[in-house]
Amino acid sequence: MYDVEAVRADFPILSREVDGHPLVYLDTASSAQKPRAVIEAIAETYENEYANVHRGLHYLSSLATERYESTREIVARFLGAASEEEIIFTSGATDAINLVSYAWAAPRLREGDEIVLSALEHHANIVPWHFLRERQGVRLRWVDLGEGGTLDPGAVLDAIGPRTRLVAVSHMSNVLGGLVDVAAICRGAAERGVPVLVDGSQTAAHTSVDVAAIGCDFYAITGHKLYGPSGSGALYARRERMAETRPFRGGGDMIRDVTREGVVYAGLPLRFEAGTPAIVPQIGLGVALRYLTRLGMEQVAAHERGLRAHARRRLSGIEGVSVWGADDSGPILSFEIAGLDARKIAVELDRLGIATRAGSFCSRPLLRTLGVGALCRASFGLYTTQAEVELFCDAVRDLARAAVAREALPGGSV
Repeated sequence: MYDVEAVRADFPILSREVDGHPLVYLDTASSAQKPRAVIEAIAETYENEYANVHRGLHYLSSLATERYESTREIVARFLGAASEEEIIFTSGATDAINLVSYAWAAPRLREGDEIVLSALEHHANIVPWHFLRERQGVRLRWVDLGEGGTLDPGAVLDAIGPRTRLVAVSHMSNVLGGLVDVAAICRGAAERGVPVLVDGSQTAAHTSVDVAAIGCDFYAITGHKLYGPSGSGALYARRERMAETRPFRGGGDMIRDVTREGVVYAGLPLRFEAGTPAIVPQIGLGVALRYLTRLGMEQVAAHERGLRAHARRRLSGIEGVSVWGADDSGPILSFEIAGLDARKIAVELDRLGIATRAGSFCSRPLLRTLGVGALCRASFGLYTTQAEVELFCDAVRDLARAAVAREALPGGSV
């Protein structure tokens, strides 16, 4: 049985107050809080184990290298990769997607070639492709959403044409929470000879991921949403794709030899990791992934699904509240209150110690598709409790009732 109170005891920050109220942290989709195990591992590394990796022969360097490289193996297991050599360390999913854009796509795509994107995408999975559009004449083909903000894999596959060179798609929307059937997209794209990049920023923290079963060519994750440190992350790259990818950052550690005449690159995946890496953040990511593995991702997913379903039922029954997204979604709940600006909602909730997020969530094309300027978003995590969800729903209800009452007054306005 999933013991959320025992889990919460692992997160020191959850015991604090905000303006005299217990902190209710419902902004996990933006960045997750860190368990004590990660915090202590970071402190221990800096206090007793820190040195540069890969280069030293002394004890501390060897120890730091062992800790650092063990994370690569942990990430590979966590994602179901065939080998740790398919894992490139990055500073996060944004860095990972940019790596694919610069190092794999840019050398291969020509003017008139196409990249298929969905309307669900975060800016991190849009802007790097716009760079190729601006600089190389690559065309972006957009796939619109179906009913309820869902993405039909068939619509994505229908968008693939003779000049399509890549499909780039999110596994889970950071606004609507909907899971995309990326495995179906990858199967269909493979039949057409088109690689697929999956942005797994949201998904990997909330459910099991198996890149072999999905069949993707690239899969990007970010550590700070996985209860690990900011500045950590990874890119899974299928070995065949990695062999097609050219190094795009030059410096130490990504070479075997340098002469006046040229360079000999290091093997995979080190040739894509130039310079002194984010040693301690990546060690912390490894600890975070071990923590998630011990909890069990299926148990985490079941806990969070239950919270999201309950919150949706409650909010959907409140006059003046509109909830976006399908019923069966990840632990992300975006909503509106009629007559109230989304940022005003977030500020009022914050006065009660409830941390949410408001705005476009770096997904402006999606919000334009939905016809809204901004939304408020509550996002749940493995430490969120039923009581916190009830407190949040009660607060939204009170804000909605107050807004309705003001509108009912003669000349009423918020």
